[in-house]
Amino acid sequence: MATAVDREPADGESGALVGKLAAQTAQRIEASVIRQGWPVGESLGSETDLRDWLGVSRAVLREAVRLVEHHQVARMRRGPGGGLIVSAPDAGPATRAMVIYLEYVGTSVTDLLQARQLLEPIAAGLAADRITEEGIATLRTALESELAHWDDPSVHSQDPLHPVLGQLSGNPVLHLFIDVLTRLTARYAHLSRRISKAEMHAAKETSHREHKAVVDAVIADDGARAQTELSLHLESVAGWIEKHRVRRGQRISGNVVEPELAEGPRAKLAEVVAARIHDDIAARGWQTGMVLGSETDLLARYEISRAVLREAVRLLEYHSVARMRRGPGGGLVVTEPEPQASIDTMALFLEYQGVTADDLRIVRNAIELGIVARVTARHAQGDTEVAERLAKAVRWTTEGPADDPRKADLFHSELAALADNPVLSLFLAIITELFRRHASGQDRPLPGDAAADEVRHVHQRILDAILQGDAGVARHRMRRHLDALIPWWH
Repeated sequence: MATAVDREPADGESGALVGKLAAQTAQRIEASVIRQGWPVGESLGSETDLRDWLGVSRAVLREAVRLVEHHQVARMRRGPGGGLIVSAPDAGPATRAMVIYLEYVGTSVTDLLQARQLLEPIAAGLAADRITEEGIATLRTALESELAHWDDPSVHSQDPLHPVLGQLSGNPVLHLFIDVLTRLTARYAHLSRRISKAEMHAAKETSHREHKAVVDAVIADDGARAQTELSLHLESVAGWIEKHRVRRGQRISGNVVEPELAEGPRAKLAEVVAARIHDDIAARGWQTGMVLGSETDLLARYEISRAVLREAVRLLEYHSVARMRRGPGGGLVVTEPEPQASIDTMALFLEYQGVTADDLRIVRNAIELGIVARVTARHAQGDTEVAERLAKAVRWTTEGPADDPRKADLFHSELAALADNPVLSLFLAIITELFRRHASGQDRPLPGDAAADEVRHVHQRILDAILQGDAGVARHRMRRHLDALIPWWH
């Protein structure tokens, strides 16, 4: 996790220890906010109050507050009547956090479309089940918006319908994941080769016609037809991008912070600068170890104050995008991103959105059952790694260290990794973290070692079906296993 730049360790603490304690402290603060029902506008206490409550040094608390602020859980307000004030997060930082990681790991258009095929038809079906007069107007406005961008050279870059369907599904998890997937797909469209105006218009006509078919089905309350029409449309999108992409395997690139997000009243200048530095790193091909410049160089390049730069660097360090190295030959060094920052940010945002057990069940089932089918097919093709890794994960449920809170999740994360789709792996990690944070916030510990033998037995049964090449039975057993976890959400 991030540690503050240029901070002197307090009370004999090393910089690394301060960072670790700050991350733990931030999670305690966030769990308290969840436990209190996310009371927006209320104060959690002054800096002195918080230090007494949490039992940490000033350096640890201030670094923890920076993390809490970045997650948009609370903001420190100075002066009389101030303190750490609970805030209402928005989706912008959560979305950008995911884009940073997925961009770095080289997410392909195939990965994106596989995830979209699993989730978006479900959203269309749910939207049809709960459509209202207001929803009908919203859908028709989205179709009209497409026509307003008819001459945009990126055929799929203006695609408001898909996030609207996610919104109308009434499922916050679907809505957020679909928004991320749509944005990432649009970034691939920007990589497309130049096409003629006639070809562009033909593609837009096809896309608009397919969108209209989806909308007509949703308005008619025909969920099954809406799902079918959307699946066909996504196949069409995949075909268009594959045909027009500059080259296979090209990474997503471009601006992570949309202008409307950067200019919003919530946006801090440091967050905007951090996004600009990230974009510069991505544009240079993300060369790990490269020095972007000294502090003096960066102050001049981005025309900002030292305080703003140092706060921006803290955010970059938190996401493992870059870190400031002191001394001769030092400067802002490009690092390898890791997903935990994205996972934490998304999980907290979804907790604030009031995700229900049913919301979670719908999305987790879609992702994990899709993963099981893919892994079963991989094993059937002769991949011996599947049996080896999953057998080890099954054993880890009971043989892993007693203090490892994630050991029961290893089987699920290994399945996701073997499905070889970074989007699905990240989405599943977010759902798992959301589940864990919710349980912590409700003061209801997960079963852990008490149910380890039972969980190991269930995991083994799922693995047996995978090794027998029986995807149907494997999916059935996984669904029953996931359903058994839902009561722990309450």
